[in-house]
Amino acid sequence: MNHGPSESFSIPVPFSRRLASELGGPTSTLRATTVRNGSAVVIRASGEIDAANEHTWQGLLREAAAVAVEPGPLIVDVSGLEFMGCCAFTVLADEAERCRRRGITLRMVSDNPALSRIVHACSFSGVLPVHPTTEAALAAA
Repeated sequence: MNHGPSESFSIPVPFSRRLASELGGPTSTLRATTVRNGSAVVIRASGEIDAANEHTWQGLLREAAAVAVEPGPLIVDVSGLEFMGCCAFTVLADEAERCRRRGITLRMVSDNPALSRIVHACSFSGVLPVHPTTEAALAAA
């Protein structure tokens, strides 16, 4: 899978054993990869996020945020998700606030206009900027 020139030097970020086990479990509906691209960390999520795997989603974001360094950003590409429950947005907003206190911006990636509308309707626009591509999120000031 080619993600373009901006990720040609991406380095995979390994998950903890616990998180790898949760993501790779036979009933897991959430899948993800995490890479470092310079000072940025990029998560690509696919599948579904709901109340059943909210804890796994939170663990994924926390582990990725822990390896992000200032100036970051932490980019969360949710383009591959088929479903994103309300809890997923709340977890993202909470992690965005923790990142902000460390000087790192969390940026979402999705070209789905419905996702942007949900972020706006939940009043998360100020903490969860949405970009159409990973490249746009990496290039954002």
